[in-house]
Amino acid sequence: MNQTRFSIFFSMVLMISSAMAEEAVYTPLFSDTAVGGYDPVAYFTEGHPVKGSKRFPLEYKGATWYFASEEHRQMFQANPGKYAPQYGGYCAWAVAHDTTARGDPLQWTLHEGKLYLNYDAAIRKDWEQDKAHWIREADRFWPTLSR
Repeated sequence: MNQTRFSIFFSMVLMISSAMAEEAVYTPLFSDTAVGGYDPVAYFTEGHPVKGSKRFPLEYKGATWYFASEEHRQMFQANPGKYAPQYGGYCAWAVAHDTTARGDPLQWTLHEGKLYLNYDAAIRKDWEQDKAHWIREADRFWPTLSR
């Protein structure tokens, strides 16, 4: 699919999903797993995504979060606002456009001590061109998009 057709398709998906308020944390259909099962603390401590283990779960904001270690689970529990992805793990670029889409835990950015997820590599590339602008826009829209 060429970039123009992808942009049109993605815009249509975004418009359809914007009509509904979303849960506070993105989880896939038929699952309550946050961040695709990846350990949100690891982005900060390891510098890359690390799959969490079912041995170290934590319930937070209606979702189950998994961690690679008990230490990471405790770090998150002590300060979830520091480690949880912004906008509940929804695509930050989509939120900046007043809608939601799933965030891919492999398409991530740390910016000023916060974790952001994006829908895919193409969206992440656009996001990284002007993160400060997209963050301002997403911060403006997020309160009306989430429950």
